[in-house]
Amino acid sequence: MGAEDERVITAEIVIVGGGIAGLATALGLHRLGFRSLVLEASDRLRVTGAAFATWTNAWRALDALGIGDILRSQHVRHQGGEHEVRCVKRKVLLEALAKELPENTIRFSSKLVSIENSGHFKLLHLTDGSVIKAKVVIGCDGVNSPVSRWLGFKKAAYVGRSAMRGYAVFEGGHGFEPDFMLFSGHGARYGILPCDEYSLFWFFTFVPSGKDRAIEENPAKMKEFVLNNLGKVPDEIRNVFASTQEDDIICSPLRNRASWEILFGNVSKDNVCVTGDAFHPMTPDLGQGACSALEDAVVLARCLAEALSEKSVPDSKHTEEEVENERIKIALKKYAKERKWRGADLVGTAHVLGRIQQSDERVISFIRDKFLSPILAAAIVKKTKFDCGQLKTASIPV
Repeated sequence: MGAEDERVITAEIVIVGGGIAGLATALGLHRLGFRSLVLEASDRLRVTGAAFATWTNAWRALDALGIGDILRSQHVRHQGGEHEVRCVKRKVLLEALAKELPENTIRFSSKLVSIENSGHFKLLHLTDGSVIKAKVVIGCDGVNSPVSRWLGFKKAAYVGRSAMRGYAVFEGGHGFEPDFMLFSGHGARYGILPCDEYSLFWFFTFVPSGKDRAIEENPAKMKEFVLNNLGKVPDEIRNVFASTQEDDIICSPLRNRASWEILFGNVSKDNVCVTGDAFHPMTPDLGQGACSALEDAVVLARCLAEALSEKSVPDSKHTEEEVENERIKIALKKYAKERKWRGADLVGTAHVLGRIQQSDERVISFIRDKFLSPILAAAIVKKTKFDCGQLKTASIPV
């Protein structure tokens, strides 16, 4: 065997990206008896992003994955009646997912460079020169996904807004009720969500000018910008932002993918597919980015396990490898069909909501504040009622 061959690692299922979508997909497959290899570009779990709202639909997915109660015990439930809403810390979620996976499932410092066809397999070339030979490739590699580009998707489009996110900790307790607090400031929209009795997550969305873009790499400037644009708010609200450590503030431009591109693009091709932000990047106005990624994970794990559970019987025209490959392609197409309408709907609704909620135009602001608020709130809640189902399998005919 040559030196090149010695650098080739074979893995049945390779997941590109060790974020929420990637680890949740790996855990879903593990629960169904299938091991995967997760390629993570960073040298450790990526815990930036602080926290996110986790709605009823996400809790259904987390329960299907078997970690719902672990997370419930660490996050307060917000006041929402029949709806289960909590603000989950990204670090806690990622660590909970990773802890449930078999040892060595995640391969850190493994950045994808390119994908090459090799019969019924794909060869994944990494920056360190190694090559992974995969039977199935799942792109969970975020909004700038190389896997989605390989499938033919365009780069996600900038929507003209940016978002800052932060995380404040109060050792003696923050004193806020477990509720979602939403405000408007000088050309901005922002909110605060308690994670537990000591920590709060906040976000601040705005339309940056040319000079504002210069602050996006400077946490001290970000914090100053937020404090200067809160508008008139009580001192305890202002204190949340003032008390946030600069290292706990990030800023990023908001991007999404057009709904029509999701509906008519290649969510899967051959033995390759995408999930999460690599599939349906959306603005945060619905609070469904991470929630929908968890849904993707459950549906994809279920579809793929169905294909791999069936014994592939060769015939006079097809080898065992060809039969199995065809089953995998059918399973990924089934996943894509099941998820693309949901993804397109969430992306489109979030985009419209964001435009209305962020608008400073006098007429739109008046109509929004006087008449549309209950309608917008109902639109958000409606999307949380989705049920991705359980992790059970059924046979797929070929």
